Amino acid sequence: MKFVPRILRPLMAASLLIFNGSQATAQPADADTTRLIPELGLKESATALADRPGWKAPRKVVVVGADAGRQAWLQSAAPGLTVVVARDRAEAFREVADADAVIGSCAADLVAAGPHLRWIQHLAAGVERCVSIPGFAERDIVLTNMQKVAGPVMSEHVLALMFGLSRGLGTFVPMQARGEWEQDAVPESRMWVLEGKTLFIAGLGGIGMEVARRAHALGMNVIATRNTPSEKPPFVSEQGLSGDLLSFVARADVILDALPLTPETKGIFDRKAFDAAKRGALFINVGRGGTVVTAELLAALKDGRIGGAGLDVTDPEPLPPDHPLWRAPNVLITPHVAAATDLGEEPRWLIARENLRRYAAGGRLLSEVSVEKGY
Repeated sequence: MKFVPRILRPLMAASLLIFNGSQATAQPADADTTRLIPELGLKESATALADRPGWKAPRKVVVVGADAGRQAWLQSAAPGLTVVVARDRAEAFREVADADAVIGSCAADLVAAGPHLRWIQHLAAGVERCVSIPGFAERDIVLTNMQKVAGPVMSEHVLALMFGLSRGLGTFVPMQARGEWEQDAVPESRMWVLEGKTLFIAGLGGIGMEVARRAHALGMNVIATRNTPSEKPPFVSEQGLSGDLLSFVARADVILDALPLTPETKGIFDRKAFDAAKRGALFINVGRGGTVVTAELLAALKDGRIGGAGLDVTDPEPLPPDHPLWRAPNVLITPHVAAATDLGEEPRWLIARENLRRYAAGGRLLSEVSVEKGY
């Protein structure tokens, strides 16, 4: 069996129980689910659905993006209602007309076609496209997402970008393609040892927390900001609030943007932020491209204020072939794949199924999004 990270072992164990057995194994393993929630750090809604004004027992849920083989498995979590796994876009639009909930999509046209929708389960962490749908907040739809699920995987992608930038791979990889051997192409002053360097994490959420844990193990000094006050984890040396961003930027050798895109974070990494940084600091973004003013990042890269950038997200996205970011100095770009993993989609569907079970029972959902805040 291939290696499975500790935090996802309960998920994969539940998956094996569900798909490898007989009819008796169609029900979720309660012990595994109970253990999964604290391991991932998932939070329940403060109020059960049945205790909210206007609650009505649901009758129908439409699932988008699942293969037909999941139909019975999902249905077994909510035997009292109808679960429809849409085979294509046309079927999804037909079925959503009288549906109470959708799992797997918050496309604006699909939401508009479902006048009775009361719950949407998004299968990613970022929900800016959901909450920006005109009139979404007024419809009082409960929105849940996959926050923290991709944290372990994305943290490894952050480390890959950080190692690549700190060891000059942005220069050496193109040289390899050209067949050039030049040991002095990157000055030794830019061949960093990360131990002892300061990493600033903007956005100490599910992704930021996992990055902080790993960076601390490498001997880095980790400082971070988050939107609301909470207890500082032991692997973070100093923690501030979002208003402290510039003062934390000024102390960092490596800056990580792990922020969601909200009205408050849009363009937060601008000229003022890059001017505040140490000259030559590295900048990494796995949050959202819109949190960065791209033209001002380019200017900072060109004049050396920022010594290199690792970008899994960009603005615009996809990045056009002629965009100057492709040719900017010491930039590593990956096409929004930080959450991709050989573990597949099973963890997401297991959480979606657990929320389906809770939804059918009028219970407390996992990972409810504040539509007002956007995360």
